[in-house]
Amino acid sequence: MQLKEIHNVPENVTPLRLQEYGVGVFESIKTKSALKKAIKKNLVLVNGAIATTATMIVGGEEIAYHQLPEKKTKTRLVLKLDVVYEDEYLAVINKPAGILVSGNGFKTVANALPQNLKKSSAIDAATPQPVHRLDYATTGLLLVGKTNSMIINLNQLFEFKKITKEYYAVTIGKMETNGIINSEIDGKPSMSSFKVIASILSERFSFLNLVKLSPHTGRRHQLRKHLLSIGNPILGDATYFLEGLQLKRKGLYLHARLLRFQHPITNEEMCIESDLPKKFTKLFPTNYMQ
Repeated sequence: MQLKEIHNVPENVTPLRLQEYGVGVFESIKTKSALKKAIKKNLVLVNGAIATTATMIVGGEEIAYHQLPEKKTKTRLVLKLDVVYEDEYLAVINKPAGILVSGNGFKTVANALPQNLKKSSAIDAATPQPVHRLDYATTGLLLVGKTNSMIINLNQLFEFKKITKEYYAVTIGKMETNGIINSEIDGKPSMSSFKVIASILSERFSFLNLVKLSPHTGRRHQLRKHLLSIGNPILGDATYFLEGLQLKRKGLYLHARLLRFQHPITNEEMCIESDLPKKFTKLFPTNYMQ
């Protein structure tokens, strides 16, 4: 471990658990969730001893934050990525279907990023890191941080819901023109909104719809589960489908098309869009887009 930052607690502070007191005391850890992750990885020491989230801070302690050295992969992953936007601090890539964003496997978007992006010249340049996830089968825009501070800032924007994400999907069956889905996912409140852009008749599926989707919460597989819950699953979904209406070997018709946020460094209002995959436009020509 490498020492990153030290914070000296003033005397006679109101006693608090470390997970409450430590939020914001380190430049590199600006959110409560980031602090808890660092503590669980044994990266935070209080007076030289590894701390837990329950460690009490009463005044006069030295809190040290350590950083794990960056892992270096011996084998270079050769995978060409479509870079939609890039500057010194962040990038947006168009994730292909059939690949994980990150994880323990070798073939991931995260492992391919260093070969596809320019190294940042910023003082806190880091290995490029995705700051959110897209499902294995989902295509579309993925936001990446290129510096330590940008990774933290982008995570904060997601945590405080200051990044707008917009998806397009092809769904099965007759649908209302628009609506909001509020059904819980894994016992947690969840909300998605949808708007039907176009519908076509289908001999096998009765109707196919081009639908614009906005997730207002971030549950796992939220859009796929929500659309199944109203009887309009996404075409090509191998997990969430209606019996007899599963389309195989064509992939999932779900695409992350738009990201909108304020750039943490330049304060520019960013609105980044990508084209729909060809399998979408074969069903719905581009004149359907709004």
